[in-house]
Amino acid sequence: MSAGSASIFVSRIKGLPMLDPNGDQVGKVRDVVIQNRSGSRPPKVRGLVVELFALRRIFLPMDRVRSIDANQVIISGMVNTRRFEARENETLVIDQLFDRTVARAASQREETIFDIAVRRSRHHDWEVSEVALREVGRRNPFQRGHVTIVEWSEVPDFIEAEAPRDADQLVMRLSELKPADVARELHDMDPTLRGEVVKAMADEQLAEALEELPEDEQVAVIASLDTERAADVLEEMDPDDAADLIAELDSALAEDILERMEPEEAQDVRTLLTYDAATAGGLMNPEPVILAADATVADALASLRRPEITPAMAALAFICRSPLDTPTGRYLGAVHIQRLLREPPSVLAAGLIDPDITPLTPASNIAQVSRYFATYDLVCAPVVDSNRRLLGAVTVDDVLDHILPNDWRGVQLDRLEAEVNDG
Repeated sequence: MSAGSASIFVSRIKGLPMLDPNGDQVGKVRDVVIQNRSGSRPPKVRGLVVELFALRRIFLPMDRVRSIDANQVIISGMVNTRRFEARENETLVIDQLFDRTVARAASQREETIFDIAVRRSRHHDWEVSEVALREVGRRNPFQRGHVTIVEWSEVPDFIEAEAPRDADQLVMRLSELKPADVARELHDMDPTLRGEVVKAMADEQLAEALEELPEDEQVAVIASLDTERAADVLEEMDPDDAADLIAELDSALAEDILERMEPEEAQDVRTLLTYDAATAGGLMNPEPVILAADATVADALASLRRPEITPAMAALAFICRSPLDTPTGRYLGAVHIQRLLREPPSVLAAGLIDPDITPLTPASNIAQVSRYFATYDLVCAPVVDSNRRLLGAVTVDDVLDHILPNDWRGVQLDRLEAEVNDG
C-alpha cells in the first residue's frame, strides 16, 4: 500500500501468511499492536503480532512491512524471533478491542467494536483510520445487528485510558534507554504524565533527552519547570543546543534562566547567542577537545576518550597555545583521531597536525559550512576568529539540525517507535 491508500480492516489480514523478500513463508498474522497518542492524532500502529510455525508469537515493526494485499503480507529484512510481550502502553486490536462496548454520542443504541481499519499515512507510518461498530440486539445480545463504519475520532474512548502509573517507576525504566529512545517515550506520553515524569528525571538524563526532541516540545518542557530547575537542566546540555533552546524562549524567561545558570556556563550560551543561528558561530560548540603544543599522543587519546565527548567531536583534537579555554591562544592546527591511534603514545600530537584542514570563521553561513563538510569529508571542523584564536568546533550533526525540515525530529521519533522493538 502506498501513502494515502485505502484503509485495511484488521479482520481481513488476520491469518494471512507473512512472506520474506524471497517469497518464503515466515508465519501468520495474528494481531495488530496499536498505541494511543496525545492530542488529536489517531492511534499509531506499532506493528504486527506474527505466529511462527513453532507457535511462538513475535513482534514485527510496521516499517518492515513492504505490502499488504488480500492474500499475503510481504516484509523486508530479517525476523527477530524474540517472543512478543505487549508493553504497558500498547493495545492488541483483536484480543483487546474486538467486541468491546463503546458509547458513541451519535448513536442511541449500544454498540460494540466489530472491526478496526488501519492505513498508511502521508508520513509513511501506519495509523488507525476507521472503526466498524455493530449494534447489540436489545432482546437477543447474540443477534447480529447493523454495522456502521465511523472515523476513529468518533469513538474517542475505544482504547481505555491507561491506569495511573508511578512516575518514579517510569523514570527507572527510562534510565535504561538511550537518549533518543527516552525522547521517543516523552514524545508519545500524555502531557500530564509527561509532566510528572520530567519532574522525577535527573537533570542530566532530561538534558540528553531534550536535545533529541523537536524544538516546540523542548520549549514546552523547559517552560513547565521552575526557573531554578530549568537552569540546572540547561547547564547539562551542550552549549550550542542550550543556546538554540534559549533563543526560542520568551525573552524574560530566557534572561531569568541565564541569570540562574553558573556564570561560566551562562557565558558560553550568551556568546553563542551573539551569532546568527545559521552561521558557524551559532552552530559551534565552545567546548571542543583542546590540547597544548607539548601534549603527547597519549594525552590526546585520553582527552578524546572522556565519556562526555560525542563521537563527532572526538574525531579531531585541536592544538593551541595557552590559554586552552575558548577563545584560546593562537590556533596551531587539528589532529585526526585515526592518526593518533596509529602513532606511539610518546609522540607529540602537534607533529601530526593535518595541514589541509582550513578553519571556518564564525561568520561562515550554513551553505558555506555544509559545502565545507562535503568537500573535506569531515565530521568536525574548527572555528577561529580574525586573530586565529579557536572559538569552538562545528560537528556535522549540528549542520544537519539546521538544514533538515523543522519537524524532522518529530517524524524521526515516530519512526523510532517501531525500530525499538526490532532486534
